[in-house]
Amino acid sequence: MTDDNQELIERARADFSRVRFKAFVNNIWSLIQGQPNQLLSYDEIKEKLRVGGPIYRGVQTVLVEQIVGSLNRYHQFDRAFLPTQTETAERWQSVNRAFYSDISLPPVVLYKVGQVYFVVDGHHRVSVAREQGQIYIEAEVRECATKVNITPDIRIEDLEILSEKVDFIERTAIDQVRPDANIVLNIPDGFIRMLEHIAVHKYFMGIEQKRDINDQEAVADWYDHVYLPIINVVRQSNILEDFSGHTEGDLYLWVLDHQHYLNETNGLALMPPEEAARDYIKSQKDVDEDTQ
Repeated sequence: MTDDNQELIERARADFSRVRFKAFVNNIWSLIQGQPNQLLSYDEIKEKLRVGGPIYRGVQTVLVEQIVGSLNRYHQFDRAFLPTQTETAERWQSVNRAFYSDISLPPVVLYKVGQVYFVVDGHHRVSVAREQGQIYIEAEVRECATKVNITPDIRIEDLEILSEKVDFIERTAIDQVRPDANIVLNIPDGFIRMLEHIAVHKYFMGIEQKRDINDQEAVADWYDHVYLPIINVVRQSNILEDFSGHTEGDLYLWVLDHQHYLNETNGLALMPPEEAARDYIKSQKDVDEDTQ
């Protein structure tokens, strides 16, 4: 064995020891914070978000930071694609040596869902690429259809809400009725509550118009005359700046809660959506002033 080869071997070993230590630190930190640190599971994403496909898209250049999950090895690497098991040492070091020797390796194989990718083949190549600071990697991409947009900052705990969103879209067909609609929630069960709002809205539409209302009519009318008016008031007030970590959809739900609270406590008729939104925003500003 030449001195150069021995030096490469030692260098690769040192790199693997370093990444295993980094993975250990990441694991301890995630335990302290109480947050998951593992890769996303494609099978879990597929089940919860009812992902379709995959369709072959050819070889592409992919941002390494957009690779956040795995088809079948999500327990062997953490969220930063650091190896969590020493059993991967030989393969990881082999790929790492190829990097130092400038040896071209085959493209990795990825599934694309939304704006993120899941590794089908090439986990060690992705891991080494991230550790060595590569920004891009060559990949054979197969794209999977999804009704919700998934971004690289997705967390495992986000999946339940996204699953509810998929169910909401499928049951309301809002992506067809109002293609520009993009309702985002961070409140658990929020989309379930919205389905209830639409059902109630449909019921009263039928009474008012004295006819049967179909589902698409109800969804369109709810979106145009209940949801959007509230959202427009929220946008005009800029109150969302005071609710870090929440969305316009979250404020819609709080406004509806406020509307029904006033109705139950004061015995008055329900306020129109815009008026309820303005009253809610005023009540929040009054609370802020009282606490200053």
